[in-house]
Amino acid sequence: MDEHLHEDGTSTAVGHEAAGHAEEAFYQSPEFWVAIAFFAFVALLLYLKLPAMIGKALDKRSAAIALQIDEARRLREEAEALLAQYQRKQREAQSEAAAIVAHAETEAKRIAEEAHKALAANIARRERLALDKIGQAEADAVKEVRNVAIEIATEAARKVIAQSIDPGKANALIEDAIRELPKHLH
Repeated sequence: MDEHLHEDGTSTAVGHEAAGHAEEAFYQSPEFWVAIAFFAFVALLLYLKLPAMIGKALDKRSAAIALQIDEARRLREEAEALLAQYQRKQREAQSEAAAIVAHAETEAKRIAEEAHKALAANIARRERLALDKIGQAEADAVKEVRNVAIEIATEAARKVIAQSIDPGKANALIEDAIRELPKHLH
């Protein structure tokens, strides 16, 4: 072992032991173990809190997704209900329109039939009136022809009688003819 004297008079022994002390292993120093303990403590804190924080964040995210899914499901159900309602209203409107068209067609047919019947009745009435007028005109013409024929026959008979028969007998024949005339007219 070598001794070294210092100025103050102390000596230090320098040897293999002192050299061994300076070359001591890093894991034997207290600073190393303090650092290890510090990192272990931080790791333990992180390990214990980090999964809880991750779990809490995942739970929040899961809850938000579940709310979005529920909202989407509710909106979908509302949309389906509205669609069904509008489809029902469309079917009702179509059936109502079909009923209106059918009623209008039936009403138009009824009005056309009534108009046809009224026209036929009007034509028949006018035909009867025309036939009545024609019949009346024929009756008037026949009556007029008879009257004219009677006048002509009377005049002719008077002339013939006046020329061939004496006046007393002629007047008696004329009066007989006049009395017989109503029997021959009907």
